[in-house]
Amino acid sequence: MAPHSDHDSDSFTPPSSKSVDIPVLIVGGGPTGLLLAHMLSQLRVKCLIIERYPTRLAAPKAHALSPRTLEICRQFDLDINHIRRLGTQRDDAYWVNFATSLAGHYVGSLPYERMDAEVLEHTSTMIHNIPQPAFEEFVAKRLAQDGVVEIRKNHSFVSCEQRGDRVTTVIEDRGAKKTYELESRHVIACDGARSRVRETLKIRSDGESTYNTMMTIHFNADLRQVVGKQVGMLHWIMDPEVSGFIIAYDLDRNQVLICNFDSEKHPGDSWDENHCRKVVQTAIGCAIPFDVLSWSPWVLSRKVAETYSVGNVFLAGDSAHSFPPTGGLGLNSGLADVHNLAYKIAAIHQNWGGASLLTTYHSERRQVALVNSRQSVKNGQQIFGLLKTLGMTDNNIETAKTNLFQRISDPNTRPDVLKGVEAQREHFDNLGLHIGYVYGDTEIPASASLYVPSYRAGARLPHAWLNGPPSSAQLPKLTPIDCSYVNELSESALRCKQFSTLDLCAFDAFTLIFSSTFTKHWSKILSELQNFLPKSARSSLKINAAVLGEDFELVGGARRKEWIVGLQLEHGAAVLVRPDQHILNCYGVETTVEEVVKGLIAHLGL
Repeated sequence: MAPHSDHDSDSFTPPSSKSVDIPVLIVGGGPTGLLLAHMLSQLRVKCLIIERYPTRLAAPKAHALSPRTLEICRQFDLDINHIRRLGTQRDDAYWVNFATSLAGHYVGSLPYERMDAEVLEHTSTMIHNIPQPAFEEFVAKRLAQDGVVEIRKNHSFVSCEQRGDRVTTVIEDRGAKKTYELESRHVIACDGARSRVRETLKIRSDGESTYNTMMTIHFNADLRQVVGKQVGMLHWIMDPEVSGFIIAYDLDRNQVLICNFDSEKHPGDSWDENHCRKVVQTAIGCAIPFDVLSWSPWVLSRKVAETYSVGNVFLAGDSAHSFPPTGGLGLNSGLADVHNLAYKIAAIHQNWGGASLLTTYHSERRQVALVNSRQSVKNGQQIFGLLKTLGMTDNNIETAKTNLFQRISDPNTRPDVLKGVEAQREHFDNLGLHIGYVYGDTEIPASASLYVPSYRAGARLPHAWLNGPPSSAQLPKLTPIDCSYVNELSESALRCKQFSTLDLCAFDAFTLIFSSTFTKHWSKILSELQNFLPKSARSSLKINAAVLGEDFELVGGARRKEWIVGLQLEHGAAVLVRPDQHILNCYGVETTVEEVVKGLIAHLGL
């Protein structure tokens, strides 16, 4: 059996029609490209996706949608309640387990990310595990349902050239074996870590590749009978013969093993189904039926592009950055990239933003990628430290096995083993990185886990629960969030967890939040804003008002008080939030309309 390839299907018939002019061309039809296309269609910017292969790879790949990713999906009218029903149930995904094999000696456990009920005080949508292909299919179905985005599969990027404010892209129709040109205002590269667009633009990357060769083996088995009550999303296998981890997308039938291997003893191209079966069997630790579906070797690396754009061509997702899988930060970083970029592209196409607005995409998102990539490397180093504690780094496998079993059972060494497991906690709790990044900050966070809500420019608007949907007609109308999967919450608690302060922010508008006590002052400023804006933006730039006490109210309690105090609303302050739910500026009651306009125009580049 050969490894599964995106080349395997020839059932797709390429479309005969070929647009020669499109506002935005998206290169790559993975999750980043699909989500960007959905965002642009919601923002009324026409786009086209070209996808190199006729079908996507079936292997699950990434599995975790971060709280921020789900918040973004919700803002753009993607049903997060349905997404949560598609993936791994919370009860099955709650733990990370460390063992010599699934059926072997138990070493220890840690919570997997923040899936406790308390995390809902910081986000309306805790992390969720879903195979990447399932998420892609979900977004692709929504695009097909809307019927406004064309996806040309089996069409690949060849080259591009900017001419004036337009980009001419040469595309190969691989089925017809012909090339054609397509002209667009912007090109967004979502074509992966080996991006041909990035290569064409000669953009170099910071970072490094290691000599650690990894193998991903997709298999299916009923693992529930093996793990018993020791369920979990990740199972780290501490065995010198199979040093890696099993991602249990579905304990009953769908798993991936990612492991190190010696490329000198077993070169990647020498692996076959029999060898994969031997490795998986060792990781499981007992004889049960399973099928090997695919396998693929790769090299551990950390890369961040030196620039995220050249002219009107932009990099997003893995084309802009690639991280080791330790931490699950890569996919979510890419989806946050396009959230940052989408409204800025729309602003240019709809004449309420200037060219300099797009330069903020590089400065804001690249710093986030640098932090996340370093954390991924740090997580890998921490895991290696645990392997060292277990004595597994000895080159002789038998000696390493003896060390392992002695150290996990000996009362004298067991405390060091447990300490080594505990040292992995930050690896599996990245809440601070997921929702705590502040645009404009260059400081490396002391801990990936620590999240403290920030009420300043550049930060994501902190979450607090609303006591009902916003009443103003101009604010978003979203379906209630279903938190019933958190089974420890009472019915009354669930009723208080249906709408978030993030729901105040429309994806196509800025939002000015202030208290009803100061409605006269801030409403006057809003009404006067139009007179100060450039003519090009007056009819297209939207600024909504969200008035505490009139348009919305918060659920009572400590978080309500913290949120109001943090934004200084009781003292007459106001906060202007960008379409991507990040704070643009905070204003005091003495602020003039000229000051508000100055900050807004500076951001928009008008």
